[in-house]
Amino acid sequence: MSGLLLRLAGPLQSWGERSPFAADRDTAPFPTRSALIGMFAAAEGITRHDTAALDRYTALELTIRIDRPGHPLVDYHTAGGGLPKDRTPATSGGSNKGAAVVTRRHYLADAVFVVAVTGSEPDTDRLATALARPHWAPYLGRRSCVPDEPLLLRREEPDPVGQLLHHVPLSPDPARPAPQNGTVPITFLWEYPPATPPRGTDTLTVYDVPHSFDPHARAHGKRTLHRTVEHLPARLAAGPLTLNQHLIDYALKEAPV
Repeated sequence: MSGLLLRLAGPLQSWGERSPFAADRDTAPFPTRSALIGMFAAAEGITRHDTAALDRYTALELTIRIDRPGHPLVDYHTAGGGLPKDRTPATSGGSNKGAAVVTRRHYLADAVFVVAVTGSEPDTDRLATALARPHWAPYLGRRSCVPDEPLLLRREEPDPVGQLLHHVPLSPDPARPAPQNGTVPITFLWEYPPATPPRGTDTLTVYDVPHSFDPHARAHGKRTLHRTVEHLPARLAAGPLTLNQHLIDYALKEAPV
């Protein structure tokens, strides 16, 4: 097995969970599997209609470290309106009311997640190559949510989860508790429970396993996530002025043998 590490950070993120076309467009509090698989497929140039191609991602295991959960933000958004009916485009349902379409779009502001992607070496190497030179640009849930750099922290990593636990620098979070006994508490989301789950581990049921991205036949299945609080070395918590340099240094280092 091998893997790679991604850092998902930017001014805004939005990981739609239940309402892709509703007037109130939500966001999950963490990157969904559907959105991450969509990012991978876009990087490889796979179209939304190529449902069979999604099988290549089934065996990938995703582990998420929540460096900074971010702050909820809601955008009151309108499209169209203000023109006579004969100058207003028809809606997807065929109506032509001449009125604005109103939506409330939910985002996470200033959030940071680090994701360990584990799979077979050929799969993760192919994926890392695509993310380094993507066919279609990656985004954080919505096209307007541009990722910060570096996105791809490490490739050809033999133990990506171990890197999350012991080596990847933590982004600053003003709400994070002060270190105690040389450690800081950080929330993790696991697709498979850790060998020795810490006290307080709970489970979440989410419907974000993509079966089809076809715009006319979207389909998702459910999975169980295991949420834990891991106590990471306090030395990983870099100061805000030195974080970028720490990340660049980390990304440039060779993976340990």
